[in-house]
Amino acid sequence: MRFYIVDAFTEASFGGNTAGVVLLEPGAGFPDEGWMRQLAAELRYSETAFVRRDGAVEFTVRYFTPAGEIDLCGHATIASFGTLYKEGIIAAGTCCINHTRVGDLEVVAGELVMMQMAAPRRVAAFDNPGLLDELLASMGGLQREYLASLPVETFSTGLPDIILPMRDVAALQALRPDMTALTALSERLDVVGVHAFAIGGNDGYTAHVRNFAPRYGIPEESATGTANAALMAYLHQHGCIADGARCVFLQGEAMGRPSLIHTSLDLSAGTPDIRVGGPCAIVAKGDIV
Repeated sequence: MRFYIVDAFTEASFGGNTAGVVLLEPGAGFPDEGWMRQLAAELRYSETAFVRRDGAVEFTVRYFTPAGEIDLCGHATIASFGTLYKEGIIAAGTCCINHTRVGDLEVVAGELVMMQMAAPRRVAAFDNPGLLDELLASMGGLQREYLASLPVETFSTGLPDIILPMRDVAALQALRPDMTALTALSERLDVVGVHAFAIGGNDGYTAHVRNFAPRYGIPEESATGTANAALMAYLHQHGCIADGARCVFLQGEAMGRPSLIHTSLDLSAGTPDIRVGGPCAIVAKGDIV
């Protein structure tokens, strides 16, 4: 089987967020789960996607971190379908169905890969002062004065993340989470981690964002599709964006790997349809022996 190292949410190598992509042989089933986890650990990227072709435009993708399988991963999806396009397996503009553990999602392939996210939902609010204090402590003793006036809430478009609104970009960039405490809190609340953001100024970005998921062995991630889709749902919920909005989030600045995550919101069908996407670059490829 073929494996690829792919940078997602960037047009050039060595930017964005890197994922492993494994294309299974035609007609082959998925390998043993333990083997897939071991390969993800060997590649050492935050996520590795295993892609099985089920039909002309249908694929099943399973996502593994070095610690185990997760339901969905945005940047690994961008990497997977960008690779399928770049390798000539699917044509530009093809609307594919991605079978995942959170349901069947549309992905449009091309130089810019745009993927449909699972239906957004508000999971929980941090309206318990003690719980909020525990969260702030896990974020390195963050003081309430550095939060924006928006509420802290957990949202999901396939994976639940705590959405943490920061007062400004300087406060966002100053975050230094206690990874041990954040891991314990994430496990107890059954969330991926914290997605912190600060609304952009006049720099052309909707918001600057940072994502922390030490529960899954990811202290910080440079581009996170699912979490930014959750942020879109959160921003709409609180009147910050309207139907038809197209947003660009800047992530990865603190890691020296700036990533541009494109998102869109469509309410014409009566329920929110959130899409997330970006380009990708194949850095390396080879065979697994």
